[in-house]
Amino acid sequence: MTLNLERVVASKTLPTVLRYAALTAAAVLAFAIRLFSVVRYEPVIHEFDPYFNYRATRVLVDKGLYEFWNWFDDTSWYPLGRDVGGTVYAGTMYSAALVYWVLQALGFPVDVRYVCVFVSPLWASFTTLTTYAFTNELTEQKDSIAGLFAAVFVAIVPGYISRSSAGGFDNECVAIFALMNTFYLFMKAVNTGALQWALACCLGYLYMVACWGGYIFIINLIPIYVIVMILAGRYSHRIYVAYSTFYILGTLLSMQIRFVGFQAVQSAEHMLAAVVFLALQVYCLGQWIRSIVAEQVYHAFVRYFVIIVGSAFAGLGVLLLATGYIQPWTGRFYTLLDPTYASKHIPIIASVSEHQPTAWSSYFFDLHFLTVLAPLGLYYCFQELTDATLFAILYFVFAVYFSGVMVRLMLVLAPAACAMGAVGTSRLLQSFAVDLKAELAERNWIPWISDMQQASNASPGKKHTAGASSTSSTSGNRGRVTGSSQGNNRASALRLEVSLGILFSALLLGNAYVKHCVWAASEAYSSPSIVLAGQGPSGRFLIDDFREAYYWLGSNAAADAKIASWWDYGYQIAGMGFRTTIVDNNTWNFTHIATVGNMLSRPEKQAYQIARMLDVDYVLVIFGGLIGYGGDDVNKFLWPVRIGGSVDPTLREAQFLTRRGEFRLDEEMAPAMRESLLFKLCYHRYGEISNGYDRARGYRVAHLDVRLELFEEAFTSEHWIVRIYRVKPPSNRGNVAW
Repeated sequence: MTLNLERVVASKTLPTVLRYAALTAAAVLAFAIRLFSVVRYEPVIHEFDPYFNYRATRVLVDKGLYEFWNWFDDTSWYPLGRDVGGTVYAGTMYSAALVYWVLQALGFPVDVRYVCVFVSPLWASFTTLTTYAFTNELTEQKDSIAGLFAAVFVAIVPGYISRSSAGGFDNECVAIFALMNTFYLFMKAVNTGALQWALACCLGYLYMVACWGGYIFIINLIPIYVIVMILAGRYSHRIYVAYSTFYILGTLLSMQIRFVGFQAVQSAEHMLAAVVFLALQVYCLGQWIRSIVAEQVYHAFVRYFVIIVGSAFAGLGVLLLATGYIQPWTGRFYTLLDPTYASKHIPIIASVSEHQPTAWSSYFFDLHFLTVLAPLGLYYCFQELTDATLFAILYFVFAVYFSGVMVRLMLVLAPAACAMGAVGTSRLLQSFAVDLKAELAERNWIPWISDMQQASNASPGKKHTAGASSTSSTSGNRGRVTGSSQGNNRASALRLEVSLGILFSALLLGNAYVKHCVWAASEAYSSPSIVLAGQGPSGRFLIDDFREAYYWLGSNAAADAKIASWWDYGYQIAGMGFRTTIVDNNTWNFTHIATVGNMLSRPEKQAYQIARMLDVDYVLVIFGGLIGYGGDDVNKFLWPVRIGGSVDPTLREAQFLTRRGEFRLDEEMAPAMRESLLFKLCYHRYGEISNGYDRARGYRVAHLDVRLELFEEAFTSEHWIVRIYRVKPPSNRGNVAW
């Protein structure tokens, strides 16, 4: 029995079983840790954008693929409407619809809303698996321990949970799996040089393009990697096969996504990939010519060829730019290169909180001890430089930079940090584990590995007995040799203590990491914005004002009523209130949003004229002064002013600030702020139920004697968070003679 156990331990069967068991456990953990929002609240869609994705998935499931692609939504961006099929990354909807259809085929009568809620945790489990595979490629299948560490890290890292908790049905929840899957398949193609892996990478890239606009990161990172490989002298035919296949087929496949179309060959964001592809062909041609001609002839050829071809390409590029064939970089791309660009030129991009630069504290909150282990893994990758580790280095470095520019891109850094942190953890622990095993074996506390292998290879009977005797004798001799020197004993004891100290410290850090991740998942990233939680004298209670207001809209407003609000709430109004909106979170029409911002910033009479021009029936505002909700429209007020002022020069931010340049609502409040429509709609009747103290602002608000003439209060939610006002019709002008 003992011999059979030793054989199992020494064989590869048990480690393989344990490895896959640990990987399965990590995938299950990734799913389970994202269910706090469901347990604490209920299966609801979170935030803002996920409500449009849910609504679009409902159309896809109910009406079919053809109707979905030709869906023109006339209930959004009134009176313009929106061509949804041509302006959406539909990969997220396809993923949810596929799960729904599979469950229906298996006989599970589940509602599509519940499928959308649980897509994020499910795809997080898939990300765990593909991160394991990606990390294994970095070590060329030699260190599966690093892959397991990466799987566990990415399963619970807060930076990824922030966009993949249950109910967070946003594009990123599916796209991170697509991102890591594309990188893994490309690394597999580079390591093997096999065409089938390159084809699989193209399909993975197609899925990524269908899911998220962040595919631009892939189509620029891979060409940079190819350039670095050539400059580092690591070029091989495997690079040529992998990249050429990826660019040609990947570009053709990405053009099948309607939202991308010819942008794949016309926009400036894609030009680097095209230039590198052409340069790679020229480089290969040069290498072939070099192999068949003399060195002097080759150098002369290179000089003339570079001058002629370089001039031709430069002239072609200038011509394409001048004729407008190559489209300029988008505002978001400029923001990644210059973090101050949006605040100077495109305020609507700067107004989004997730587009702000990342604070240092966010790295420690979202990555925890990976902020230390990831640089360690980067060091080990430089120490053992291969084609795969060079790609991982570039991925990590660029992800760190972009995450610093835009807090939203912390999501892209999280898997890279997990992979790098896993490599660092694995190398560090293995080095000390080897020393620990050696010390324990020298003290005869555990058998030597070579002795276990001899025992497992020995046959039963006398041979086994002899082998065992020989093993015991050898072990005894080792014990006598190691005990012969007192100096060696002291060094041995020190090495044992250091190894145990490092391993014990790693255990403590891992425990702290798990606790932090569980806390972040349960407290920071599991609260749906649609349902808030408060703490009162009797304990915890839920604040359901948003759904209360949207239900009122759907039940009381006319079916063709038009609702004006700041663009943040457009998707929720359409998804839960089922009414027409003026603007929403798609933000494709800057002028339309600026008009709404202008309406909220103007005095009541001017705002009424704009509302009538837009054919608005109701105006919805968010106010958190009563319960201390800081995400209301008052705190956002300067952004409607800035955005509206970019279209109307007479609207200036300085008009709404105090003499000292501050935004305040007390006695120093600016007259323009006091007369603005947003202030009146938020604080109408507020003095009747309070002494004027605003819990969100933290001080008493002045000038609460608000009187409305052209707008009338239609609905106020229980905690005054959502307030809806009806736009009064024009006054009756009497009978008209015909």
